[in-house]
Amino acid sequence: SVLYKERNLMRLSFMLNSVPWFRVHIVILNDPGRILGVHLIHTGLVAGWSASMSIYELIIIDPTDPVYNPLWRQGAYVFPFITRLGVTLSIFGWS
Repeated sequence: SVLYKERNLMRLSFMLNSVPWFRVHIVILNDPGRILGVHLIHTGLVAGWSASMSIYELIIIDPTDPVYNPLWRQGAYVFPFITRLGVTLSIFGWS
């Protein structure tokens, strides 16, 4: 039984020292305040990325082109998801 515990401890020690992302997740999961902070930071990063991509796509997309009028034909990635959320018109005229 002692040998079994030592073997498992050695495996855990190896996993914690060899895979850094796993170690970080264990530290985060054991601290409720830290996991809340990580989720807030992740939400901010995703919101910032989607806002910057929306602005980029707003600059790049040409709604007057009859051949490439659908958003997906012009390489839009964020706008189709925005339209799923219900945003269908803009002050700049894309739809």
